[in-house]
Amino acid sequence: MKKSVLFCRLVMIIILIGIMPDDGRSDEQPDYIGTETCLSCHDDMIKAFDRSVHSKALLSNDKYSEKQCEACHGPGSEHMVTPEASTIITFGSQSPSQKAQNNRCLSCHASSQHVAMWETDLHAKQDVSCIACHPVHKDARPIAPMPETCYSCHLDIKIDANKQSRHPIREGKVECQDCHNPHGTLTDDMLRADFLNELCYRCHAEKRGPFMWEHPPVEENCGTCHKSHGSNHKKLLNQKVPNLCQGCHFSSHINSTALDRNSSFNGSKPSNKFYGRSCLNCHPNVHGSWSPTRRGKRLIY
Repeated sequence: MKKSVLFCRLVMIIILIGIMPDDGRSDEQPDYIGTETCLSCHDDMIKAFDRSVHSKALLSNDKYSEKQCEACHGPGSEHMVTPEASTIITFGSQSPSQKAQNNRCLSCHASSQHVAMWETDLHAKQDVSCIACHPVHKDARPIAPMPETCYSCHLDIKIDANKQSRHPIREGKVECQDCHNPHGTLTDDMLRADFLNELCYRCHAEKRGPFMWEHPPVEENCGTCHKSHGSNHKKLLNQKVPNLCQGCHFSSHINSTALDRNSSFNGSKPSNKFYGRSCLNCHPNVHGSWSPTRRGKRLIY
């Protein structure tokens, strides 16, 4: 009996909710209001936009030319009633989610080869918006300057790029996008190559080989010995030599004691101190050798 009474009450509540008047809100979709209406408040933004690449592209696109501002920001009727950033897409922190903002950009740019891998991109997975790097209103070339834009998030890379041994990023000879595709690739770290070595060889072709005598770490990964962005050791090395070499070469005929600049492989006589400062004094061809002799096998010549 009690169950049937509870059931009847529940049915009545559902019916009453269905016939109650609404609170003034409508499920209707917002309408397009036209650019002239936008101009009444945003005249300064329109002038800046007129100088941009997007302005020219918009006017030449039959699908979006009539909507103009609302082609990117969405219909503005609700924004006119409640002028809050959240009522339209404003491409900023107060706007809808980064994904919603990016989807609006992709409505035009999805077919571009530059963003073909965006869904696999680390930036996309971290909810980075297109507007973080592309100031669409402010410049004729809607790409923020590098490396400053990248450094705003990648502070650790900025530190490395200012160490004593580094790639010439600071001098403007190398840009982040020379090695990385910010819109995504199928490789780790968004590299513009299938493997790290392949990328390095584009500039350092003399290290590619093949050599008669190969150095296995070189074939495997340049990162075994080098840091990509910068190091406090010469030639972007992960460690100073001979410490770096001793990470692999610790057999009985090689002194396994950690050596410093004043140590030697064979005692402490002044004539021997030279050799302890660097394995490279005797083994200069660490990337590989073409010498057919046993010395070549040991990367001596």
